[in-house]
Amino acid sequence: MATVEQPTLVTLTESAAGKIRELMAEEPEGEAAVLRIAVQGGGCSGFQYALGFDRGAQEGDNELQVSGVDVVVDPFSAPYLAGTEIDWVEGLQAGFAINNPNVSASCGCGHSFQVEEGEAPAGDAGCGSGCSH
Repeated sequence: MATVEQPTLVTLTESAAGKIRELMAEEPEGEAAVLRIAVQGGGCSGFQYALGFDRGAQEGDNELQVSGVDVVVDPFSAPYLAGTEIDWVEGLQAGFAINNPNVSASCGCGHSFQVEEGEAPAGDAGCGSGCSH
């Protein structure tokens, strides 16, 4: 498994790291060993983010420890996530806010995005993941 030396692949604010550690602690033992951050095809702008817990890294994953959280990023997603910061925002619509410098356009709801290089993967062209127009 590859270990990424650059801490700039993905960063977490203290607020996000605290919320992730809290959520991990609520999961059954061994089910949330790492936070998996990925980019998947879909959404109205071509790509969407996937954040979830996993039992551990898989072959080829980039492994990081960010603010006390073990994070894994698959090799496909890594170039699209380089330099991304994840924050936890409190308030009426509390949730994770993803600040990705690679994004050239995004859906109005912020759940999907496009990047300059390459075409979006084939997939659902509709607006999903809670986005409404």
